[in-house]
Amino acid sequence: MRDWRHYTENSRIAYFSMEIGLTTEIPTYSGGLGVLAGDTIKSAADLKLPLVAVTLISRKGYFRQTFSETGWQQENPVDWRPEDLLELLPGKALVNIENRDVKVQAWMYRVKSPTGGELPVLFLDTDIPGNLPEDRKITDQLYGGDKEYRLKQEIVLGIGGARLLQILGFQVRKYHLNEGHASLLTLELLNHHRLHVEDTWDERASWDTRRVQEKCVFTTHTPVEAGHDRFPYELVERVMGAVVPIELLKELGGREELNMTMLALNLSHFVNGVAKKHGEVSQALFPGFEIHAITNGIHPFTWASPYMMTLYDKYLPGWANEPELLVRVDNIPDQELADAHAGAKAYLFQYIQETTGISLDPGVLTIGFARRATAYKRANMIFSDPQRLLKIGDGRLQLIFGGKAHPHDEHGKQMIQEIRNQTAVFGDRLKIVYLPNYNMDVASRLIPGVDVWLNNPLRPLEASGTSGMKAALNGVPNFSVLDGWWIEGHIEGVTGWSIGPPPTETTTDVNHTDEDVQDLYKKLEETIIPLYYHDRPGWLSVMKNAIGKNAYYFNTHVMMRRYVTDAYLH
Repeated sequence: MRDWRHYTENSRIAYFSMEIGLTTEIPTYSGGLGVLAGDTIKSAADLKLPLVAVTLISRKGYFRQTFSETGWQQENPVDWRPEDLLELLPGKALVNIENRDVKVQAWMYRVKSPTGGELPVLFLDTDIPGNLPEDRKITDQLYGGDKEYRLKQEIVLGIGGARLLQILGFQVRKYHLNEGHASLLTLELLNHHRLHVEDTWDERASWDTRRVQEKCVFTTHTPVEAGHDRFPYELVERVMGAVVPIELLKELGGREELNMTMLALNLSHFVNGVAKKHGEVSQALFPGFEIHAITNGIHPFTWASPYMMTLYDKYLPGWANEPELLVRVDNIPDQELADAHAGAKAYLFQYIQETTGISLDPGVLTIGFARRATAYKRANMIFSDPQRLLKIGDGRLQLIFGGKAHPHDEHGKQMIQEIRNQTAVFGDRLKIVYLPNYNMDVASRLIPGVDVWLNNPLRPLEASGTSGMKAALNGVPNFSVLDGWWIEGHIEGVTGWSIGPPPTETTTDVNHTDEDVQDLYKKLEETIIPLYYHDRPGWLSVMKNAIGKNAYYFNTHVMMRRYVTDAYLH
């Protein structure tokens, strides 16, 4: 194995993300943002792009989800040993937290591609002898604790990460901030790019923001208010001190409080949302900034089920590194596609039997829904009219759910409990499963094994929605509200089906829930169920279109080429 220092020989894009999901064994992610980051890094390795990723070690993971007898979510730490999977790098950075020096070290994971590409991911860690006990815990819990804990983590990620890259000898040509959590790195760069003039330290003229902007690319992932970190300046001054003069910080990050999104917007030359619609919504949220759109993707080799891989290898050789070849899906015989999906479905049902003790019928239309359990995702919307749902789905429908609620999200936990308790209402007439501890491993079983992928967020709050792309790659049609990527991928009755009215809004002022519920039931009853049971060739045609018209384009290979041409080379 080559020495880690060979990664420092050429300049690289430094990709900063609070969470990165590479494998289930490295539990440093909570959901879509982290998994997207992992897929981004894997595609960069496939394409041999010069990139180094920086994240936090999250020694206790996000959490392991279990349920009480009443169906209430319980959180447990995820114990894993970084030393079993990662290499500890030499060199430590110091960051100032509450007027004391805190040491930060980096563990490295090598992402290796079958193409020969290879790149490093650095996991930042403060659990170092010499740090105070409270400081050793800063990098323990992903999204744990209060605002003070979050700010400390973001100091470690942004400032500590930037310093460690320099100490380790990495040459950085651009910094890519994946969400606002890493925005404090811009302050470290400001210190590097102070103008060499005789002004006093706190004069605005001595700070070269333009040179920092040229170095930074910022991707915003959420139109949800809670997704934009904000910190009171009293807290910032107490915990972080004066990295730059407070007046300058207020000018760049907001007068009333430090808004990490605003800081990144002001100090990046290229800003993008993660779908065309999300770009428009973000532009409405932050008028005065030019916000582009680069639609998210998924890493094809990671998310194709073994059954589909075998099929693609046989009929579309080279598909994993040239996913555009999936457009030739008609090369695959219908029966072989049906058999591959049946294999993925049996694999999922065996897992469900082993995990929950529930037996599902492989002949019954099975709908999957799995994402973060939070109010706007509306996981329980399909149960709005239980009697109508039973009338539609009696003996003809099975539902499988998954997803974690944030430990502080009581509403999300109530939603999970409500869904889990539906099993008693419907019994064997409409079987319902809620899979515990949804993670990358569970997702790789669940998504390819269902027949339809359901997604019904409150519009326009779904920035992108990459789980639907994973479904399409496996020939699973989407049944979704027109939001995020689905606006671009949807052709009614061809690649899948929409729920509710056309997408016109850029705010949440209008709530279409009643309309959405009626449309969901109507299409299930009149279109989807009849097609599945009575028109097999028609159903297989929709499956093929999901692959050939969605998966060929909505992947991280296409996405990364866009980042290179639109963001990194400018």
